[in-house]
Amino acid sequence: MSTDPADQLRSPDTLTTALSEQSDLTVLTVSGTIDLATAATLRDAVDVAIGKARTGLIIDLSGVDFLASAGMTILVDARQRVADKAFAVVADGPATARPLKLTGLDEALSLYATLVEAVERIG
Repeated sequence: MSTDPADQLRSPDTLTTALSEQSDLTVLTVSGTIDLATAATLRDAVDVAIGKARTGLIIDLSGVDFLASAGMTILVDARQRVADKAFAVVADGPATARPLKLTGLDEALSLYATLVEAVERIG
């Protein structure tokens, strides 16, 4: 994982992000709560990740304990912005996968249960 402080953002409202590289893919790892109060932090982190992504982007929500519609909107926007590159979202469990599946976004966002699976499939 990157140790560059510029690659890590923290919101005062319990959201942290970190960038790393795996198999030529940029991975944005997100932890905490994604809601209206933390959406700007997530959006900023996604902007940085898209700028660094060479072949693809994976947004790992494994550490997210709440995903509101503001976060889902940012994920859809990220997918559209990297249309020419591989894209995946890692989400498993009631806090992340369930809302994405209920809204039908699991198909549009290429949803995977683990980071390993996402890297293997799109890498």
